[in-house]
Amino acid sequence: MLKYMEFTAKTEDEAIAKGLACLGMDRDDVSVEILERGKTGFLGIGSVPAKVKLTYEAPDEPAPEPVPAPPVVEVKPAPAPKPERSAAPKAERSAPRAERPAPKAEPKPQPAPKAEPLSPAPKGQPVDDDLAAAIVKFQTGLFEHMGVEARPVVTREGDTYQVVLEGENMGALIGHRGETLDAIQQLTGYAVNRGRSHRVRIHVDAEGYRARREESLNRLARKTAGKVVKYRRNITLEAMNAYERHVIHTALQDYPSVTTFSTGTEPNRRTVVAYDPSKM
Repeated sequence: MLKYMEFTAKTEDEAIAKGLACLGMDRDDVSVEILERGKTGFLGIGSVPAKVKLTYEAPDEPAPEPVPAPPVVEVKPAPAPKPERSAAPKAERSAPRAERPAPKAEPKPQPAPKAEPLSPAPKGQPVDDDLAAAIVKFQTGLFEHMGVEARPVVTREGDTYQVVLEGENMGALIGHRGETLDAIQQLTGYAVNRGRSHRVRIHVDAEGYRARREESLNRLARKTAGKVVKYRRNITLEAMNAYERHVIHTALQDYPSVTTFSTGTEPNRRTVVAYDPSKM
């Protein structure tokens, strides 16, 4: 059966984390609905806490079975305890272990040189054309202003330029759920395509984040679809960007008895996983 609980905190993320900790569940185990977004107010005046609703699946509670009355037991006096003999220590414990012959020394293998951590190999062939040079120039200047050290590696796959960012502390460039990475991708597209008659697509990634996020969304989509079919009711997912909503739609386009559509306006547009008995 489906149950839900509501939680409040300063921000939506803190309220979700508070709810998951209280329920002892992972993010994929619940469906999140933001009831009210948090507002900081001015100098703390007029601030409003965020409020979220976590829906989760709970097992049906069985009816308690009647407890039989305990049988009456006749208590007899226990016999006097016999004096215990002090157990002599086992010879195996007291006797020292026989020393085993030392194994023959084998030649130690030479340690392989430590490989430096590399970012996932980009698809396609490396390119150094004018557009790739413009991408590198723009992002290098952007990272200098951001105060982070990162090196863009550009490859090409058809009309799409794949950019993989290499360096340390890439988490600062990925951001919460890839928000910073999305912003870098959009800014790069605007800067490079400005004034061009033929626009090219630019895809920015770091530490394989896009593939991991897509795999997580696919799991969420299948799990949500299973609940929709089981309970025959629609489930609205949390707000996502256009790319993440596209992943959900694609993952469930062939799922039986389930259809998907989007509702709301950006940046709070959500995907609805709906029960559709006509789709078999």
